[in-house]
Amino acid sequence: MIARTANPALNKNTFSQVRGFSLKDNLMTLQGTVNKTGILLFLALLSAMWVWRQFFIYEAPQISLYIMGGAIGGFIAAMVAIFKPTTAPIVAPIYALLEGLFLGGISSFMEARFPGIVLQAVGLTFGTLFALLFAYKSGLIRATENFKLGVTAATGGIFLMYMMSFILGFFGMSVPFLHGNGIIGIGVSGFIVVIAALNLVLDFDFIEHGVEQGAPKFMEWRAALGLMITLVWLYIEILHLLSKLRSRE
Repeated sequence: MIARTANPALNKNTFSQVRGFSLKDNLMTLQGTVNKTGILLFLALLSAMWVWRQFFIYEAPQISLYIMGGAIGGFIAAMVAIFKPTTAPIVAPIYALLEGLFLGGISSFMEARFPGIVLQAVGLTFGTLFALLFAYKSGLIRATENFKLGVTAATGGIFLMYMMSFILGFFGMSVPFLHGNGIIGIGVSGFIVVIAALNLVLDFDFIEHGVEQGAPKFMEWRAALGLMITLVWLYIEILHLLSKLRSRE
């Protein structure tokens, strides 16, 4: 049975879309996927640091343009790789560079308001990644069908909540418990962080399943892209939660 995942880059149709390639191409490996993920993280860091320098050293006023351009461009790049997996070796690095612009801009704004928050968010993001990877490999957390269904449903609910908040924003309205720094708002952000983190477990399971299925080599880039999407989401949510906590001090 194909593994279920809430990550749109690693959905149940991912490997069925490329069936037949593995007969003539090199096969996907776990180490290869790890290497590709490292490359994407490095590229994202490069563009993020460039925006960071623009903000803190040159005080460039167009940081918001980098944020919008990176977010929109990254979304388009991700959609291309999702619907046409063979483009992933080219599109995934482009996604990482564009997403780095977005992350660099958001991180700069947050760091200027709450000094030290970015280092905390980065540490918590990668700490969560390695802790869940250990828990998954050691069998402490198992990606059962019920587990996958629950995380997928919760992720879908969070997506709908953010869409509702986005639409209400056009009418000058907001969802207080989503952006507020009260007890309920912090609790909601904490819940979203947990769900984002649990998506990593689904990604680990799906990648492992792809290796077992003998997916083609280029799917390493597609799998790395999926992990990047989850890590970016997790980092942003941790940053959001920390900003709520810091604003109460």
